Amino acid sequence: MIVLALAAIWLPIAVVLSIVAGRRMARAAAVLESARSLAALLAAAPARPLLMTAAGRLDLDDQLQRQLGLSSMPARLENLAADGEGLEPADLAALIADVRAAAFTGGRVDRSVRLAGSDRVLQVLGGPAPPPAEAGSMLLWLSDTSSAEQDKARLAEQLEDTGVALNSLMHLIEAAPFPMWYRGPDLRLGLVNSAFVAAVEAESAAAVITDGIELTDGSGGSAAKEAAERALADERPYSRTQPATIGGERRMLRLVDVPLGGGAVAGFAIDIQDLEDARFELARYIESQRELSDRMTAGAVQFDPDRSLSFFNQPFAIMAQLDPEWLAERPEFDRVLERMRENGRLPETRDFPQWKADRRGWFISAEEAVEEEWILANGDHLRVVGQPLPDGGLRLIFEDRTEQVRLASARDTLLRVRTATFDSLFEGIGVFAADGRLYLWNRRFCSFWDLDESWLGEHPRVDELVPAMAQRLVNPTAAAQLRELVRAATNERRLGSGRLSMVDGSHFEFASVPLPDGNALFTMVDVTDSTRIEHALRERAAALEEADAVRTDFVANMSYELRTPLTSIGGFAQMLAGGYAGKLAPAANDYVGAILESVARLSKLIDDVLDLTQGEQTAVTIEHERVDLAGLVRNVAERMETTAAAKKLKLRLEIAGSTGTVIGDSRRLRESIEHVLRNAIAYTDKGIVAVTASGDESNATIRIADTGAGIALDDQRHVFERFTRIGGRQGEAALGLGLPLTRQFVEAHGGQVTLQSEPGTGTAVTIVLPRQPA
Repeated sequence: MIVLALAAIWLPIAVVLSIVAGRRMARAAAVLESARSLAALLAAAPARPLLMTAAGRLDLDDQLQRQLGLSSMPARLENLAADGEGLEPADLAALIADVRAAAFTGGRVDRSVRLAGSDRVLQVLGGPAPPPAEAGSMLLWLSDTSSAEQDKARLAEQLEDTGVALNSLMHLIEAAPFPMWYRGPDLRLGLVNSAFVAAVEAESAAAVITDGIELTDGSGGSAAKEAAERALADERPYSRTQPATIGGERRMLRLVDVPLGGGAVAGFAIDIQDLEDARFELARYIESQRELSDRMTAGAVQFDPDRSLSFFNQPFAIMAQLDPEWLAERPEFDRVLERMRENGRLPETRDFPQWKADRRGWFISAEEAVEEEWILANGDHLRVVGQPLPDGGLRLIFEDRTEQVRLASARDTLLRVRTATFDSLFEGIGVFAADGRLYLWNRRFCSFWDLDESWLGEHPRVDELVPAMAQRLVNPTAAAQLRELVRAATNERRLGSGRLSMVDGSHFEFASVPLPDGNALFTMVDVTDSTRIEHALRERAAALEEADAVRTDFVANMSYELRTPLTSIGGFAQMLAGGYAGKLAPAANDYVGAILESVARLSKLIDDVLDLTQGEQTAVTIEHERVDLAGLVRNVAERMETTAAAKKLKLRLEIAGSTGTVIGDSRRLRESIEHVLRNAIAYTDKGIVAVTASGDESNATIRIADTGAGIALDDQRHVFERFTRIGGRQGEAALGLGLPLTRQFVEAHGGQVTLQSEPGTGTAVTIVLPRQPA
């Protein structure tokens, strides 16, 4: 019963104990599983634990030992470096100092250490060990950060390089000669360079950013922000051209906005004013070249590699007779040829397609230029030059040589006519080149010199011609003169002339004339007959001169001979008039007065003849005194009033205040005026005889005009010749003494006498006297 009772008691106890044991076994299994899991996690962790007790002993696993490169398990922290193994001594010393400080202060340990003889780096992290470790223990975690350190070093290097590059870029932007800027996500200016500041004439970059001064539209910058927004929207650089005032000068700028990450925008501006000016000048140059090509005489047309027309000038359109508007549509090469053929501007050909294909071959011709002569159906002559272009195109140049061909034909005809003309001339002609060779002559040149024409065809030099010419001359040495004349005409460009006498009695005048082309023309004229006539005329002239001298001497001698009896007659007549022979009857007094008047007149006439004849042989001697020309003219006119009144003529006198005085011979001047005035009265039957006198600073002028019958044109040439009768008049005027004497006296004073006359109207004689005689 006791057993049963005990069994009954132990059974529940056993059941309870079984349940408790089962629970504990399950908990132990869970703990064991958790420990295994933690051990697996710890084994797979990148960091290895190291426990250092308060006594300084170390507790670490084999994996950490191998990681530290130790051959034996270290017992203390100082054993982590030994014999080149483990940690670098310097790093270990620093780590020991950190661990002791952390153990004393309860702080944390954070240090990187290096393994000896390796570039591996371990990161040590830790602090006081948590329970159940004893107080003063330190738990350290060691992880291999070699790759991370390498990445860190690389990143640091890259960061440094980036900083250097950024710094260089900032210097480059600052030193850029054109404005640059940066806009943040709000599109406001955040950075500008010095060129930007100078362009907007601001004090500093800070002032530009603060005031929001834009490059082209001042403060506000709506247009600039719109451009930046467009660049961000398009996600590509946005470029625009806009004028701006830079340094007080209006310039054209090209502004470019470049989108950046994060909504920022950078930009720059380039001054393209010079480019715009150059573009404008280029456009003007192209236009001027186009105008120049249109003014050329040659036609030009150019085709692109695809054979479409790319350029033409107006002369081509005219030569090809093509509509410029049609050419402006850039027709193809074949169509241009076909249209030219329709207009009759291509040469006639049997196989036009083949002819056209041959011309298409010019596009790829290996020759630099292909030249052809096109003779059109209407007779026009075109010279065509095809120039293949390096890009595969073709340029054609058309030259209208119709006129040249016609001129060449006319020139050939002219040369033939010239040759025939030369051969028909009475003169002998030879043309010598600059080297002295005879290259052109006519038949008379050959006949004058009796030269072989076949020999002349070899174009001999003048040195070779001289011996042959010398045989025909009376004076053979004169042939050398011909050589010198040709040399002077060709080299020195001087004229030359002379006369030659031939052995056959003929005479020639020759001349050498330099021609514009550098050659010399040699001409010979037969003057045999004219030489004979010249000799006869010379003999006759000599005889006439001798007869004139005899006449002059006779007149002078007769004048002297007449003066002696005339003086006696005058003296006796004066004695009779004075009553030396008694008182005369009234009629006798009249007779004596008539004798004295005739003696005075005849004495005056003889004096004039002597003056005239002596003036022809020797110079007239004049006195030099101040002569009141106005009073002299008035006195002469008053003395001639009676003579004019006898013929019922009106004598009109006009003396200007500018007449003044002259230095000369008053007697000669009085006689000169009297002669002219007496002639005017003698040759005027009715009307007026006008005497006018005036003057200027250098000359005095006396003009005597009448309303007489005038003098015929043929007689006007002889009025100043002595002893010439004009108009069949009688008396002194008819003897031809007045005007020749007047001219002689006036010219002796350095003046001049001119006569103007018209039959039926009258005659005017003008005397011009210098204030001072020459």
